Amino acid sequence: MTEAIVWCGFFGAWFLVAGPLYQGAIELLEQDQASAEGRPVDLPAPPPPPSVRWWLLPPVMLVLRRRRSSAYRRTVLARLTPEQRAERAGFLHKAAGWFVVATGGTLIAVKETGELVEHYEWAAWSFPLVVVVAFLLACGSTVFFVARRRGAAA
Repeated sequence: MTEAIVWCGFFGAWFLVAGPLYQGAIELLEQDQASAEGRPVDLPAPPPPPSVRWWLLPPVMLVLRRRRSSAYRRTVLARLTPEQRAERAGFLHKAAGWFVVATGGTLIAVKETGELVEHYEWAAWSFPLVVVVAFLLACGSTVFFVARRRGAAA
């Protein structure tokens, strides 16, 4: 009976990771597709990245990239209508919300994985291995199902 409980906790926790990832991806794709019709066509091209040589001074490179990104973001936002800015803000808030839910699920899943490893007294190296494999499976399932959904819609 104890084995079944430990395994149910393990799988249930990892479903709490995969579920929000998938649901968030689907909702964000739908919202992005719905707002695609109202986007202006005359958006500027993104700025080119700074020269690779700036990586010799990483703090300078990061400042340069941030400044270019901020300037581009301001330019794009200035060209959007108030409705489009509201849609963008809603999109970002929804993405942040799903990220928080998936992060919470991941923390629970790590705890449940630790209990599984402890219950079976597996080697210490098996814990990070199982966490990484389970996380990749949760993310991979989202990628797979979203791609399948896009293929069915096309």
